Amino acid sequence: MNKQAMLDSVYVPSEDVVARNIEGELIIVPLVAGIGDMEDELFSLNETGQEIWRRLDGKASLRSIAADLGSVYQAPGSEIEKDVLGLVQELVNRKIVVLAK
Repeated sequence: MNKQAMLDSVYVPSEDVVARNIEGELIIVPLVAGIGDMEDELFSLNETGQEIWRRLDGKASLRSIAADLGSVYQAPGSEIEKDVLGLVQELVNRKIVVLAK
């Protein structure tokens, strides 16, 4: 069972994936079996997802990432927090990101 992503938690990309920017698109490639799901072998993130991904540095909490994105996107803070949590929860479920140590 996967853990629930929390705003005060800090996440980092898993050591079991590699991410590359190819022609403006961020592609995430699993390096080991069991990452993602059986239907997908490669993952890509849209522009907003890429903004979140770049901030998953193992230092910033999801709350601070959402606050930082508030200066980039004109949206209510609660909506940004919900979007950040939603994406990170999906990435946690797929084992693409993990809690920072």
